[in-house]
Amino acid sequence: MSARSETATAPGAEASREVAATVSRWLAPVVEHTLRDGPARGRVTAHHLGYVRMLAWEAGPLRLSRGAGSIARDAGDAIALVVPVHGTVRLAQDGRGACLEGGQPALLDLRRAFSVEQRDGARVVFFRLPVHALHLPVARLRSVTARVLTASDVAALLAVVLPHLEKSASRIPPAVGERLGGIVTEWVAALVDELTADADEPAETGRDRLVTAVRQYIDRNLGDPELSADRIAAAHLISVRYLHRLFQGEGITVGRLIQRRRVEECARELARRGRVSPSVSVVAARWGFGSAAHFSRAFKAVHGHAPQQWLRLADTPAAAQGRRAEAGRTSAGTA
Repeated sequence: MSARSETATAPGAEASREVAATVSRWLAPVVEHTLRDGPARGRVTAHHLGYVRMLAWEAGPLRLSRGAGSIARDAGDAIALVVPVHGTVRLAQDGRGACLEGGQPALLDLRRAFSVEQRDGARVVFFRLPVHALHLPVARLRSVTARVLTASDVAALLAVVLPHLEKSASRIPPAVGERLGGIVTEWVAALVDELTADADEPAETGRDRLVTAVRQYIDRNLGDPELSADRIAAAHLISVRYLHRLFQGEGITVGRLIQRRRVEECARELARRGRVSPSVSVVAARWGFGSAAHFSRAFKAVHGHAPQQWLRLADTPAAAQGRRAEAGRTSAGTA
């Protein structure tokens, strides 16, 4: 079985709401805009391939959007590769629009406003990838969002392989899924590199290097409960104000990034050790949480359950595999 999966099917008016709810959980917070009478039936399936989330839905006509009101709700540091299997899908972001036919891939930045409109009978697959795993400048990513990416050898490869990957996802063992998630990430990074190779902007600006250095510093010091914006700014010889300005373009605050990374490492350790894990409070303290209550609130914000409940729900052989993959998905060192 896949590392973790979810399938929902709903008839009539419930179909579009079911699709929107699952997309909000697995991809990014969205608002539903049913077109005409809405889909007669909607089906949405989601899987994990390590830290990559794969979501496929078939419903239409339907429009989903992430606007100014939902940007405040954190979608994580992620982008989505969109590949229609059949039918027509229209994307809009950054003042651009793209109409995708079957097999034509495109990218969306999930940290910013976008819309997805699906026509009757269309089936579309989304692969949600953590931005930091791509190791690409923000400017490069923004230059290729909401564009048809067929003028690319890598895009042609993705258009052939990824629909087949979606079909077989439920049969992929978790360990294999983690490797495949990494391969998909590398392909997407190669795709952006290919499409932006002739860009006037240097491959990495001073700002990008500084953001990368700050992220690496945070990862090295997650276990320090005194890690803060003040300490990070001092270590990089910049002001706290400038540090916050740097991360305005990253779609996440410094404080939220530290907290999320700590939760990710705690979840990964708990999942890896399973029944022989030390107590939740010991793991939380190891990764810089000052109190069990703070850790519980932070963990629930990311995973939807308090850590003890998360462990109980996963305390079966099959679910234990899902728990390990869930932690791997959120690990920023591959989310």
